[in-house]
Amino acid sequence: MTPRRTAQALALLLPLGLIGGALYSQYVGGLFPCEMCMWQRWPHYAAIVVAALSFVVTPGRAALVWLAALLIAISGGIGAFHAGVEYGWWEGLTRCATNFGSGNALDAIMNAPLVRCDVAPWHLLGISLAGWNAILSLGGALVIAMLMLRKTRA
Repeated sequence: MTPRRTAQALALLLPLGLIGGALYSQYVGGLFPCEMCMWQRWPHYAAIVVAALSFVVTPGRAALVWLAALLIAISGGIGAFHAGVEYGWWEGLTRCATNFGSGNALDAIMNAPLVRCDVAPWHLLGISLAGWNAILSLGGALVIAMLMLRKTRA
């Protein structure tokens, strides 16, 4: 597999894995996301679409892989900011809110879990989910960029 094909595959598999982990932790593990957690997901969703599209189109394939890497890095940057809020290094931009669906608004508000952006609900090796997203996303985007810049040997 060429370095560019490896980068293309990583640009799709990394955000798929991270979103899969986030959804698993939410729906199986019961870790409800805060507002900043949701912010981190949107660039990954976009990266999945862009990277998948890179497997379909021929002209512009490299540009799509680069765009996917940028989107992954953006999610990592949001994750780094969010981790800083969780660790108390700086204050967040927003007061975290809980969304509610249709139906009785008061019941939805009373039964909705309170999820704060400045409190990490889970840690592994002292690193929160937002911190892990930052590490994996920024590191993955860097690996994708390095692979895209690597010359293919004849």
